[in-house]
Amino acid sequence: MSRPLVAIVGRPNVGKSMLFNRLAGRRLSIVEDTPGVTRDRLYAECEWNGRKFDIVDTGGIEPSADSEILLFMREQALLAIDAADVIVLVTEIGTGVTAADKTVADMLKRSGKPVILVVNKMDSTGDVDPAFYEFYSLGLGDPISVSAVHGHGTGDLLDECVANFPPESEYEADDDRIRVAVIGKPNVGKSSLVNLILGEKRVIVSNMAGTTRDAVDTYFENKYGRYVFIDTAGIRRRSKVDDRIEKFSVMRAKLAIDRADVCLIMIDAREGVTEQDTKIAGLAHEAGKASVIVVNKWDLVEKDGKTMDKLRKDVLRDLSFMSYAPVLFISALTGQRTERIFELVNYVNDQSAMRITTGMLNDVLADAQARQQPPTDKGRRLKIYYMTQTGVRPPNFVVFCNSRELFHFSYQRYIENQIRAAFGLEGTPIRIVIRQKGDKE
Repeated sequence: MSRPLVAIVGRPNVGKSMLFNRLAGRRLSIVEDTPGVTRDRLYAECEWNGRKFDIVDTGGIEPSADSEILLFMREQALLAIDAADVIVLVTEIGTGVTAADKTVADMLKRSGKPVILVVNKMDSTGDVDPAFYEFYSLGLGDPISVSAVHGHGTGDLLDECVANFPPESEYEADDDRIRVAVIGKPNVGKSSLVNLILGEKRVIVSNMAGTTRDAVDTYFENKYGRYVFIDTAGIRRRSKVDDRIEKFSVMRAKLAIDRADVCLIMIDAREGVTEQDTKIAGLAHEAGKASVIVVNKWDLVEKDGKTMDKLRKDVLRDLSFMSYAPVLFISALTGQRTERIFELVNYVNDQSAMRITTGMLNDVLADAQARQQPPTDKGRRLKIYYMTQTGVRPPNFVVFCNSRELFHFSYQRYIENQIRAAFGLEGTPIRIVIRQKGDKE
């Protein structure tokens, strides 16, 4: 069983995302004055008085919503309510109790879950605003006054949340979860893939590019293991990112890569590898993340017996700096080969965490030097003394030699290829640091 989950809900623009960021202790959710900025569910891990739990930010519930996006937001909020152990209903002092607040409160009471009523934007200290007492009319017990901007009242709120959690013995640690970031340019099918994997409409799917704005964490478990899938906003070319909110989304996608153990780099099979795909894959490579290249929409490609091999060669040619990454052809629409994703995620995650003993490394190094002599320059020959591994995710190696200048890039690549030939290390980049005699630690 996963940790307790607290859902933050309410009508649009009452400060849910600001409160979410305050409780999370960092700016995870996009905050703008524009209603409807938060569309999907967004998760964060929290701890209070020794209890670890998760909080989820939701799009505003608009009971009379008629637009497609607002209906999707309402659906996402209802899914969060269904999964939550405790629900925090956020209202705000400025507007008082609205008809929408009453409708949402009635809906939450029918859920049978513990509901904590929060009156946000109580920014001033001292005498309580008389309008605060109006919120008792919602029938949810004593409201808690909170200022998400300044942090007032958040301790009382967290105390009340923890008091309503099930016994701690019912929960288990989730440290073995593999974090998987699903990245790619807009409209390549990232959200469709996450929805297919989860078997529910977990992330808003629309043909309109840019529908997913936040990076969304989804906890998932199956026969292959335990995972956190991070569906990210599609990364566009910088020249096309002129909307302030979308700039935040690109930043969130990059942060998602940093948080991930494995990146699924999604590419449209009909278009092949574009310049933007190369830049996105480069972000994962530079971050040192284990990666799988997922070619989606394979069902829409006209093919013969050689199409897959040809496209695989094209992909590896265009992403030559990621030749270590496995390539998988799928259809998120039909489910073709999608189950293979879990096997590859587990495999490249293990490869990225592999540790190799110094003795085994130096046996490979000696054999590599015997096969191909180290380079020389003006009568001086490169001498490699030994190699050792200093870290994982990605595997980091330090090579000690007599001259860093003599250790040409081409010979570094040769040594890397010999290491891969001996130990695999598929799906993960390798970092090699060159140190010469006299270098400080």
